[in-house]
Amino acid sequence: MVEECLKSLDHTFSKMYASSGRPSIPPERLLKALLLQLLYSIRSERSLIEHIDYNILYRWFVGLNLDEPVWNHSTFSKKPRQADRLGSCHLFPWVNS
Repeated sequence: MVEECLKSLDHTFSKMYASSGRPSIPPERLLKALLLQLLYSIRSERSLIEHIDYNILYRWFVGLNLDEPVWNHSTFSKKPRQADRLGSCHLFPWVNS
């Protein structure tokens, strides 16, 4: 169900990527990680990253390979919660309204 919802947002997510600079973490992965945090009552982003790093099932759900490094916990405060970025793509209409 999560995959279907995120696939329907592919076009919107593609507008959020910058054309230059270093590659960004796909927003689908960040949203899936936040969903894990919500479902399993993980208290902080730092703890969430530790869980994803050590739990193979979490890595699979988020879309990380076993040898792929997990991003830094500070990514959550920088990326998905940037109101100007989310509001500019009209993904969440209540942001910047």
